[in-house]
Amino acid sequence: MKRLIFLLILSPFASPFVNADEDFISHYEYGQMLYSYPRGVSCTECHGETGEGKVIAEFRDIHGKEQITGPDIRNKTLDEMIQALNGYHDIMPRYYLTDEEIKAIHDFLKEKTKRRNSGRK
Repeated sequence: MKRLIFLLILSPFASPFVNADEDFISHYEYGQMLYSYPRGVSCTECHGETGEGKVIAEFRDIHGKEQITGPDIRNKTLDEMIQALNGYHDIMPRYYLTDEEIKAIHDFLKEKTKRRNSGRK
């Protein structure tokens, strides 16, 4: 009984520190985390900070200088990203992301591009 009374007395003071409606991280932060470190490998290494694509490797062969590039993914629809991430690729590793995780990455890229275009970080 003493414990119950003690908890009832403390409960009004604890409520400012607990908000069940807030997530630990935002949807944007979740997408950022997944884009930066999905399963221990960074999408930024091949697709750049905002999905703009970048050169992965350069080499020379009998045809001259060649480049392997990660494509620009900023304008991909959610369905295109889901299809691409669930499909087979010669170079891109498979991450086995859920559709919810892919949506978070997609939304992060859209928001980051919008923020960059408006001058926000």
